[in-house]
Amino acid sequence: MSEENLAKQELEYQKSKVFIVVEIIEYIPNSVLIKTIIKKSTGNVSAVSFDTGETLMEKISPFDTFIQVIDGTAEVLINDVSNHLDTGQSIIIPAHARNTIKANVRFKMISTIIKSGYEEVS
Repeated sequence: MSEENLAKQELEYQKSKVFIVVEIIEYIPNSVLIKTIIKKSTGNVSAVSFDTGETLMEKISPFDTFIQVIDGTAEVLINDVSNHLDTGQSIIIPAHARNTIKANVRFKMISTIIKSGYEEVS
């Protein structure tokens, strides 16, 4: 996936106000859209939408990442093992694991990263 197909919107949503996550993020043709819901030094929560055929290329994070699909179906590869997640299903990507997220069909997810309790790894 090229950088021009990745759109980021960093903002925090108003605290103490009800919202529906699946409705705050839209699908953009040929793109992955990331909207930050909460961003703190100890971690962050983001809503992410993937159009059909889009991929977040392989990366390794020093932190555990919790993924929950909130619309559609995702493919999450963790250390070359493919996991298919349907709406409502979740998976934890372990710290230091190689991972790739693919949209064989378009989908939306919540990504939660918790940074506390880990040492920085070079």
